[in-house]
Amino acid sequence: MDITREQIDKLNAIVKVAITKEDYSDRVDKILTDYRKNANIPGFRKGHVPMGLVKKQYGKAVLVDEVNKLLQDSLNKYLVEEKLDVLGNPLPKAQDDLDWEAENFSFEFELGLAPEFDVDLNTKKPITHYHITADDKMIDEQVDRIAKQYGKLISQEEVTEDSEITGTFKNEERELENRVTLTLDKIKGKRNNGKFLGSKVGDTLELKTKGLCEDDHDLMSFVKASHDEAHDLDIEVTFTIEEINKREAAELNQEFFDKLFGKDAVTSEEEMRTKIKEDAEKQFEQQSDQKLLNDITEHLVDNTQFDLPAEFLKKWIQATGEELLTDDQASEEYEKSEKGLRYQLIEGKIIKNNDLQVTYENLKDFAKDYVRSQMAQFGQTNPEESVLEDIAGRVLSNQEEARRLSEQLMSQKLIQLYKEKANLKTKEVTYENFVKEVYG
Repeated sequence: MDITREQIDKLNAIVKVAITKEDYSDRVDKILTDYRKNANIPGFRKGHVPMGLVKKQYGKAVLVDEVNKLLQDSLNKYLVEEKLDVLGNPLPKAQDDLDWEAENFSFEFELGLAPEFDVDLNTKKPITHYHITADDKMIDEQVDRIAKQYGKLISQEEVTEDSEITGTFKNEERELENRVTLTLDKIKGKRNNGKFLGSKVGDTLELKTKGLCEDDHDLMSFVKASHDEAHDLDIEVTFTIEEINKREAAELNQEFFDKLFGKDAVTSEEEMRTKIKEDAEKQFEQQSDQKLLNDITEHLVDNTQFDLPAEFLKKWIQATGEELLTDDQASEEYEKSEKGLRYQLIEGKIIKNNDLQVTYENLKDFAKDYVRSQMAQFGQTNPEESVLEDIAGRVLSNQEEARRLSEQLMSQKLIQLYKEKANLKTKEVTYENFVKEVYG
């Protein structure tokens, strides 16, 4: 076997593979011999079929299969040995005149090669890294919410602005019957609120879903609608009131602090506010880091210049697509995916240059942290190590879940690298101003 490469340019090459009879004959003969031993052909005893008949019946199919296997194995080995960084997969050049009756064969493959380029993280223009703070207004609202959450429910005769109302939404046509508890801050508009205010247990309100809620996500839970359906849902529903309560806030004393944070972890309202601020800003850090990752990604894609083997990639999209694409459709698909491909190459270069790795031990520790945080949401704040090990092991046995966690861990490593090496400027903002500035 002989493999040669013709370099068309820096991004394109042709690999030629020449296969002789000596490369495949032993493999083909062995398979045909095994076929002969087991062939059931009328007129012949098993194992006594003439080899000529076996070759006539199975020879070409076995030859084609074995040559293709040999071709694929040798091509993959060549790409590894030559350390060729290819994009997509090698594309075989069409051979309409291929003669399988011949003894020797020659095949050609087109290669699209990854470009050479450098990545500069220390940009001239600094990239904003937001430090999101929890201001007094946010902490006041959180303290009030928690105090009410742990407070007492007091029954009311009629609905007031601060009532918690339990009742059932119904719509016969949709076979809807859904019991919920809501507050009037979820209801949109004076007209809808007016229907609730002053109502009593046993009253049935007639409502329209369109414009009923401040947030469509609340409507989803009220009437069991899908995310897409809730946006345009316009039906009539009834809501029968079953309970009306007012929630009296809990007293901010040591019993409350212990219930919330554990025995003597917090001993004053001031310490509680400090803890709430720390926890909130820890959560905000995740949003800030994601914004930083998005901004640096955008910057690197826009400012790291290199060419791609565009024509090869369009052919590859045509060859590997589930449906047959025209040249124009393949070009359109390439344009959609080009930006993502560019960042994959940039990210790969950054990971390689900075020796960023995700080991199994790293991933297991990350999975345990993930499990620990999930358990904490259900009040299990101090799980045993053996429990974490067991659950993390089961999580990582799911390949899809392991891949997702591995990508998250690598993103964390990239964010930490960017914080250390990129040209950043820190901007301190409240969460409210962060949302306004980033999302408009």
